[in-house]
Amino acid sequence: MSAAENNYRNELQKWLGTDARISFFWKGRVALYAILKAAGVGKDDEVILPAFTCMVVPNVIIYLGAKPVYVDIDSGTFNIDETKIESKISSKTKVILAQNTFGQSANLNAIMSIAAKHKLLVVEDCAHGFGGSYDGKPNGTIAHAAFFSTQWSKPYSTGLGGIAVTRDNELGKKISSLSENAINPSLKERFILKALLTAHNILLNPFTYSLLVRIYRTLSRMKLVVASSENTELEGTDLPKGFLKKMSRTQMTKGVAALRNLKKNIEHRKMVAAQYSQIISELGGTACFKSDSAEHTFLRYSILVEDKEKFMLQAEKLKLEVGDWFVSPLHPVMSSWEKWFYSEGSCPVAENICKQIINLPTHEKINEKYISRIQQLLALQKIY
Repeated sequence: MSAAENNYRNELQKWLGTDARISFFWKGRVALYAILKAAGVGKDDEVILPAFTCMVVPNVIIYLGAKPVYVDIDSGTFNIDETKIESKISSKTKVILAQNTFGQSANLNAIMSIAAKHKLLVVEDCAHGFGGSYDGKPNGTIAHAAFFSTQWSKPYSTGLGGIAVTRDNELGKKISSLSENAINPSLKERFILKALLTAHNILLNPFTYSLLVRIYRTLSRMKLVVASSENTELEGTDLPKGFLKKMSRTQMTKGVAALRNLKKNIEHRKMVAAQYSQIISELGGTACFKSDSAEHTFLRYSILVEDKEKFMLQAEKLKLEVGDWFVSPLHPVMSSWEKWFYSEGSCPVAENICKQIINLPTHEKINEKYISRIQQLLALQKIY
């Protein structure tokens, strides 16, 4: 174990308030892969997950020979509807994935109760939720295991990165073994990641967001930058070569530094979210749901609008940063869902929400002036 890894693990354990076993990977999806593989998920097993996710999550399940089984979501929280989970459990079910969407934790008490009844493993999908909590406990420390993504867009970011956490010592040993035996990022990957981190800090702001995202996606397709998702992941379900990869020292060093600013970052996001809620209420819309039992970190502030396509065009015209997460139950895939074992019409709530949901930025570069401009945009269309 390197000094950088040991230091990073210690800092994370302090933040999470736990001595749980922690392992590091190149991306969040790789951390999930390691958890499921260590848990013995394999051929013909089934993993339950919400039908409102990034397609890289079911990809990981399929890489292991297992089958993703989708459950519709709650229209208020955008998380898995726990009342619909049991109807999807079969003799082949092995794991329930509990995603905390946009930073809002799922109803873990109910999900853990269902899992205990059926002797299933619960994995918190904390890709959006580092820094939040449920019932006073930090996200990632409640279920049997959890994974975090520290990708560019997250409140807690190392550029790219994945963290696996578990309180189960035996499971933790197996995950650690997978991490230790994973391949190292190449010199080229490490160099590009450092360059992107520098460019991200200097160039990215709400006014350059749309342009830089387009440039980044173009360079990603051309394989000129380290991408969040490779073309092969977006097009098929074959395990990419070199998928099981370690976290680099650059990511670990960045992670330790980012922890120092995380409380301030989250408080800023909550402040911005509170202002959005007030504006939306004044416009007659429904403010973003916030559970009394969970601390919402507002990766993004998500609402439903009358015409999503028109709203996105208006935002682009005004040069305002607005996200479209998720465009489909398997974001960003818009067709051929059967490759990922999803049947159109099977989760109508999620499918309808995908047609209406937009996300407002909450990060630290959003100031009062920018919020006023967002208010002008919101006033142009009906908000549900």
